[in-house]
Amino acid sequence: MGGIKKEEKEIAGSSPTMTKKAPAAKSAPAKEATATNSSSAKTKKPVAGIDENGTFRAWDNAKTVAKSKKEAAPKSSVEERATDKKATAEAEKKLAAAKKADPNAGLAKKEVNAADYSDDKIRHLDALEHIRLRSGMYIGRLGDGSNQNDGIYILLKEIIDNSIDEFIMGFGTKIDVEIKENRVKVRDYGRGIPLGKVVECVSEINTGGKYNDDVFQFSVGMNGVGTKAVNALSSYFRVISIRDGKCVEAVFNEGKIQSNKSGAVKPGTKNGTYFEFVPDTKIFGKYEFNMEFVEKRMWNYAYLNSGLILRLNGQDFQSQNGLLDLLTKELESETIYPIGSYTGEHLQFAFTHTNSYGENYFSFVNGQYTSDGGTHLTAFKEGFIKGVNDFFQSSYKSEDVREGITAAVLVKVKDPVFESQTKNKLGNTDIRAWIVAEVQSGLDNWLHKNPKAAERLKAKIEANEKLRTELSSVKKQMKEAAKKMSIRIPKLDDCRFHLKDGTKGENSMIFITEGQSASGVMTHSRNADYQAIFSLRGKPENMYGKRQTDIYKNDELHQLMMALGIENSVEDLKYSKIVIATDADNDGFHIRNLVLTFFLGYFEELVTSGRVYILETPLFRVRNKKENIYCYSEDERDKAQAKLGKSCETSRFKGLGEINPSEFKQFIAPDTIRLTPVEISQLKIIPQLLSFYMGKNTPERRKFIENNLLTNAEIDA
Repeated sequence: MGGIKKEEKEIAGSSPTMTKKAPAAKSAPAKEATATNSSSAKTKKPVAGIDENGTFRAWDNAKTVAKSKKEAAPKSSVEERATDKKATAEAEKKLAAAKKADPNAGLAKKEVNAADYSDDKIRHLDALEHIRLRSGMYIGRLGDGSNQNDGIYILLKEIIDNSIDEFIMGFGTKIDVEIKENRVKVRDYGRGIPLGKVVECVSEINTGGKYNDDVFQFSVGMNGVGTKAVNALSSYFRVISIRDGKCVEAVFNEGKIQSNKSGAVKPGTKNGTYFEFVPDTKIFGKYEFNMEFVEKRMWNYAYLNSGLILRLNGQDFQSQNGLLDLLTKELESETIYPIGSYTGEHLQFAFTHTNSYGENYFSFVNGQYTSDGGTHLTAFKEGFIKGVNDFFQSSYKSEDVREGITAAVLVKVKDPVFESQTKNKLGNTDIRAWIVAEVQSGLDNWLHKNPKAAERLKAKIEANEKLRTELSSVKKQMKEAAKKMSIRIPKLDDCRFHLKDGTKGENSMIFITEGQSASGVMTHSRNADYQAIFSLRGKPENMYGKRQTDIYKNDELHQLMMALGIENSVEDLKYSKIVIATDADNDGFHIRNLVLTFFLGYFEELVTSGRVYILETPLFRVRNKKENIYCYSEDERDKAQAKLGKSCETSRFKGLGEINPSEFKQFIAPDTIRLTPVEISQLKIIPQLLSFYMGKNTPERRKFIENNLLTNAEIDA
């Protein structure tokens, strides 16, 4: 990248007089108790403990009959089982197995004396050591770069956020970024860090200018933590601040300072800050930047900061129309009416409707993408409904107004309160009334100025209303048919905790498997606290191009919706992650595509909100008498064979059901599970993809299959 290389030369060669300074078991559904009164066929008295509505009322109707001392009460089945030695032994065996599963079971127990707990046992970690030890508190997940939320992208974001803050405050209109061989370089043209505080600003927690309203008002960074986290988690970190012809450079290794120099720069060198870092492999392991993810971030920055130029590896990212450009690129010609937009001082939004089902939102706070929304998004939805009803002088239901909507929302908040360090969800409650009122007024104003678009919006709402009425009738019929499943959904082995259970259910997931063989293995391997399993009977119906009412008439898909909790609304989703777990063969891939077609066609927001994943399981096991190596690709297999030698044995796992439950457990354990997120680069490609791969057969698709089809031997080798 020319800009950065030029700056490096200017800085490096500018000062010959540099001076040195010093991260359940399956509960069987309760059997409904019924009782009949032998004296009257018409009147049914509730059994003791359960009333006619099925409500448990332990003592309301219970009666105690005293037994004669001479008359020995017959032994109950419970008492008989208690005296059964065989049953007792089985219970003890199960208890031992349960204890063995305790991850702490193998830890040696240490004897600790009270006197041992003394002053010298208290350990102090400096701030950067704490970041390295507890990196998850600061950047969330680590990862290897295969997920757009992995830690290496958070490091990049934190550095660029500082440069964005400079632009927001009116300093610098360009940011240069270069990423090559996992080395990141960022140069902005803002004010530059005050030269006397460069080292402190990148190494001392809670030090920075963002605590001062005079210099920063709407910050997107971590407010005194972000740059320090990048420093601590990098094997190499370099910062240079340039102000009015002078500069200060500091170099760090794992957060520890290696050098600190000051000097002068060449005349004409613009003010600003230069960062260079390499994420530490000791923390992140083997990783690689996915440039597609990085480019998406660059576009988001451009959309949220009209007039700013971001140059990534020589390519410019710039937007003049902000959120309007974002939706234009995402949707292109898929819209029912031209994209509407509103720009206020601290609130911006853009919106339109498409013929897709569901809702899609892009929400931002101070330039930070809030993937889980928050109070600003909730307030936008409320304001949008009120604005529509005000304009049309109607009382449309919220689901009719929002069905098919795609919108982008940006708010600037002086003191944002996020629900986590990684800022995925905004928690400020005091902004709700303001956002609702401004969205309502801004939308009403736009609709008055665009009467043709308003007519199309009204037609869309009325079409949604008609569809909802039709769906309501179908759902009512299915609800009657599903009463038999009210206690237990067939093919579902549920878990104990769900999303509604807060922190206990935040890691909840449901595996969608093919057939009883695979689900049987997973049932014996899963953690029943947060891992549920839904077993498909085989290949589900291809639902591409079908009416929404048709998915409710399909028994298996309706049961899947019930299992997920989304038969009435996606907002009722029970699990944090939906994991498609199919075999690595032709049938498995086909089933995967059919399930994805179902989600993308009718519950698109599940995918766009990052809820849907693919379970990666090993294709091969290479072993000898001493070691087992599980391989996820042919390349890994070849390396394992080379490592274990010619005498090793190689097995190919064609189906999940072929893997022993004791082996499979490690493939879905929280620390070792491999999940690939299903991600969509742009919304506009979804209809194109579904039409090409799942629509009526076309010459183009036939030609594609003929040119790219692998034989069974090639797939299963």
